[in-house]
Amino acid sequence: MHDASELARMLARNVVRLVRDLLPNGHREGAEWMHASLAGASRRSLSVRLSGMKQGVWADFSSGDAGDSLDLVASVQYLGDKRKAIAWARSWMGVADATTPTAERRMPAAPPGIDGEAEARRRAARRLLYSAQAAIGSTPVGAYLAARGIDLADLGSQPRSRRFHPALPNRESKRPWPALLAAVVNAADEMVAVHRTWLQQDDGCWIKARLCNPKMSLGPLSGGTIRLWHGASRKPLAQTPDGEVVVVAEGIETALSGALLCLDLRVLSAVSLPNMARIVLPPAVRSVIIAADNDGDNQAAARGPQRAIDRFKVEGRLVRIARSPVGKDFNDVLNPATPRDRQ
Repeated sequence: MHDASELARMLARNVVRLVRDLLPNGHREGAEWMHASLAGASRRSLSVRLSGMKQGVWADFSSGDAGDSLDLVASVQYLGDKRKAIAWARSWMGVADATTPTAERRMPAAPPGIDGEAEARRRAARRLLYSAQAAIGSTPVGAYLAARGIDLADLGSQPRSRRFHPALPNRESKRPWPALLAAVVNAADEMVAVHRTWLQQDDGCWIKARLCNPKMSLGPLSGGTIRLWHGASRKPLAQTPDGEVVVVAEGIETALSGALLCLDLRVLSAVSLPNMARIVLPPAVRSVIIAADNDGDNQAAARGPQRAIDRFKVEGRLVRIARSPVGKDFNDVLNPATPRDRQ
């Protein structure tokens, strides 16, 4: 039986190869692999021991996080989910199942079904997210959301899917801007993309940057979601209790507004209208609420939610449509009086 402690020891014996896969932007300094903090606060605060008695042990001196090699996998790949890290480690080490080992091998260049270019984008997305700051309450991201009527304190806890980058380069403008980053996660609880919202300050208020494309994704997001609120169960999506209701909205701001209005319900952002019909939900989710925008006679905008409705009905789920009683979307319920750049 290869339990967590044995997997950690196996990873530690291959720690040089492991850190090159997990933290490719790092560099070696003697017996240590140095990397930026996973919390984004320091460029050289994470250290992984490469040899000696503490081989495989790591510490992030900025955030205070530390642990063994398996904990490192959980922190880098799965936002701290040890269960998913164990499954990843077994695959990476070539352990076919919990009881039958095979020869240790290098992790393949890309998982089955994922081409090399897509996997490169996935890795770039993960590196970008973990280069950003985890705490966002007192940053321009917190100010931007507050200006939209979204008070993070009202949620009681901050989803780890959102982060703040102080100077994210933007190809369109050829300059960096502060940005909101959000992790896009697939049905296997793997981060596959990062969604970026560039911000600027205007007359003392933080708004979306005035760009042709102030919002963009990096990585293959098809089928993934941004998990913004866990609802009353407080469980990961894969452990959704039987019969749970899930709210699916398009954008982050609409989804967060929906979460504040219905704290008991799990809320997901589909990132885009076309992706709304591609997301994968656990069988335990019996009922889905589509938080649709009030787009009037815009038939193109209506097709995304309708495809999602058709898809979920085919899967045997009860589907309902919810529309804001005022304005364009549910963010206007929280903040109906303040003009906003919609872009």
